[in-house]
Amino acid sequence: MLKKRIIPCLDVKNGRVVKGINFVNLRDAGDPASLAGTYMDEGADELTFLDITASNERRATMLEWVSVVADAISIPFTVGGGISSAQDAVNLVALGADKISLNTAAVRRGRTVTECAEALGSQAVVVAVDVKRDGDAWRVFIEGGRTPTGLDGFEWCLEAESLGAGELLITSMDRDGTKEGYDVEFLRLVSRSVKIPIIASGGAGEARHALEAFEAGADAALLASLLHFGEMRIRDLKGYLTENGVPMRV
Repeated sequence: MLKKRIIPCLDVKNGRVVKGINFVNLRDAGDPASLAGTYMDEGADELTFLDITASNERRATMLEWVSVVADAISIPFTVGGGISSAQDAVNLVALGADKISLNTAAVRRGRTVTECAEALGSQAVVVAVDVKRDGDAWRVFIEGGRTPTGLDGFEWCLEAESLGAGELLITSMDRDGTKEGYDVEFLRLVSRSVKIPIIASGGAGEARHALEAFEAGADAALLASLLHFGEMRIRDLKGYLTENGVPMRV
């Protein structure tokens, strides 16, 4: 059985890790490379770095901190934010990133997903899907959650897979930073319909929430606030999940 993954998420703004609630009210959480090393030592399976203002500010991901992080850790890490072409993606992997994450560029031009997959292999291409609940549906937002697209979240997940995505990083904007738990309803809906791995994001407040995400079909759980501010340790979380029958690397 494939092992489930715990992935700390580090939102980066101006070279610093930040965290907020519902994508706003950001506060400083530390230095990217220092936090990355700490999480690696604590047992993180992977890391995800999102340059959260790159797309909105129409600029590329800051390359300096990517190379510094690559020198500091020995576990896989994903970089997203401001990637608009396959060449951008290739450049980041050349600096040491193992995967790239597309969101805004993927929505605006689906062919970008395909081109990145052709250049790097689908296994290195994550499509991030930021969704808000809208009645019985979920709608996609881009540019760090600032811009509504009107796209149906479920349909976009299916399309992203068909375009060549190797993983989906699904963030509930309604739950982000609230510590009320992941949107397991949407995770379950998508997991039953795609063949690629799903990473759950947005809302973790306790160990039970990660368990719920895995039971809903997620292959990995992304965590931020709980880890950045010392409310939970990765090894403790993995211990809890293992005791509850979730296959983990420990």
